[in-house]
Amino acid sequence: MTTYRTLLDSRVGQPAADGDGVRLTRVFGGPDARQLDPFLMLDEFGSDEAADYIGGFPSHPHRGFETVTYMLEGRMLHEDHLGNRGLLGPGGVQWMTAGRGIIHSEMPQQDHGTMRGFQLWLNLPAAEKMQPAHYQDLPPEAMPTRSLPGGGQLKLIAGSLVLEEQTVQGPIHGGSTQPLYVDLHLGADEQVQLPTPAGHTALLYVYEGAVAIDAEESSATLTRGQLGLLSDGVGVSLTAQAAGTRLLLMAARPIGEPVVQYGPFVMNTEAEIRQAVRDYQLGQLTD
Repeated sequence: MTTYRTLLDSRVGQPAADGDGVRLTRVFGGPDARQLDPFLMLDEFGSDEAADYIGGFPSHPHRGFETVTYMLEGRMLHEDHLGNRGLLGPGGVQWMTAGRGIIHSEMPQQDHGTMRGFQLWLNLPAAEKMQPAHYQDLPPEAMPTRSLPGGGQLKLIAGSLVLEEQTVQGPIHGGSTQPLYVDLHLGADEQVQLPTPAGHTALLYVYEGAVAIDAEESSATLTRGQLGLLSDGVGVSLTAQAAGTRLLLMAARPIGEPVVQYGPFVMNTEAEIRQAVRDYQLGQLTD
């Protein structure tokens, strides 16, 4: 019998600003993310007012973790100290491993219209924090989509899923945290059951509509703007409570190491953070 995950805790994101005044919702991040290992932060940005996003994210550093940017609408240009340039459009994903260090910018390529998407931060274990930086720009067609029996749709960004006895694999797979990242679109009253790796931290974030998390003897509902932390289990059973329900399912293997964060640097000790700051000040962050 499948042990479906239940809802352990839920929270609502808070308004915030980052970069050059970009308005966003910080779904979680900082001290409130300690129980979500290896997840560090999730931001949702979305506005049809250019003043809310036009400043973008000018050049800034990262060290020690991965950033995952998923665009729903709009266009964002990435440039970094390695000379890379990548234009992220609707439905595209950038999976960046900051490793030892990267200095990059993310700037809107529009002055009107809607800009909407998410940025997820995923920690790295100590043994991998100082690896060379690299990233993958993934166009929409790089990520497999599947129609669901109830009429909805699934988009697999990372990890693998067994659906109707067939394995579907996303373009990002493996690694120490073995991430699973799924975008689900469901119709009213549509039900879906998906496998999740036992022992992995699992989160749901509803960005349209509402969804019930069903288990053998319980059910709990998340509505738009709510994040849910799920119990352990080998699957999740969901029922959409509204037409046009859209949500993210994220799961990853916990690292179980100390986390010390100072802004864009995430290491294991205070000494490593001080070193990251010194390296950045001396222009040696990426050496």
